[in-house]
Amino acid sequence: MRKFAAAAIFVAFFAMASFAQQMPKSNFANFDKSKVHYYDIGNRKSRTAIVFIHGWTCTADFWKDSFNAFPQNRVIAIDLIGHGQSDKPNGIYSMDFFAKSVDAVLNKEKIDKAVFVGHSMGTPVARQFYRLYPAKTAGIVIVDGALRPFLSNEEFEKMFAPVRSNYVQNAPNFIDGMLQPVKDAGLRDWIRERMLATRAPVALSAFDSMGDPSIWGNDKINVPVLAVMAESPSWKADEEAFFKSIAPTLEFHMWKDASHFLMMEKPAEFNSLIKAFITKNSLL
Repeated sequence: MRKFAAAAIFVAFFAMASFAQQMPKSNFANFDKSKVHYYDIGNRKSRTAIVFIHGWTCTADFWKDSFNAFPQNRVIAIDLIGHGQSDKPNGIYSMDFFAKSVDAVLNKEKIDKAVFVGHSMGTPVARQFYRLYPAKTAGIVIVDGALRPFLSNEEFEKMFAPVRSNYVQNAPNFIDGMLQPVKDAGLRDWIRERMLATRAPVALSAFDSMGDPSIWGNDKINVPVLAVMAESPSWKADEEAFFKSIAPTLEFHMWKDASHFLMMEKPAEFNSLIKAFITKNSLL
């Protein structure tokens, strides 16, 4: 029994050490009296980049399988303000606030133009960035994210009310529901641990901000857009058509046998699709 326990500890330690070894060096940009953490991989002299924006209560580490997948490009993965190693100031965590924290990183690194890859909540963040800074947006990759609300205001409030009333008690069940389709138990635990590490005020404010009707306008996205989605009952039958009404140059993919965290489940296919999209549209 002792040998088994020792072996288990060794395996866990080795896994953590391997993860730490592959993580890039941390960088920080000043934003609104706070600091935003990010990784900057590749040619740091390049003034274009692929910028990865994580989802609700996630971190830059969720893109770890994409960090070194684009040797021809500069890659930046950001901990949105309030998340990961970024500062967590008191305030309203709106999509506008998040988008401006992304811009703070680009300004520090003198990035003129980027392709923004937004997972889940990262999609409305990327879209808000495009609204604010269209000249800096070469293209957008939607990773199982939405361009319209999933639910009505009443349904939205009913679904999230238990989490709002007692975050510590009810957030784990809420997140477990999101993670149920993830087949790999180790990956599921890894994601769960990191999502639950996000502070309650940040998580609650960000979720409320996703219910703000002002972020779901029908204004067009007039740059190339790639959508990589996981098949789910959450998506409506006309989802692709609706996406195309917003993004006229849309390339749409709906993957079977993938969860909301498809970029971590099928990293090779995911990274290849982004490479092909960037090449086809001569974005960087």
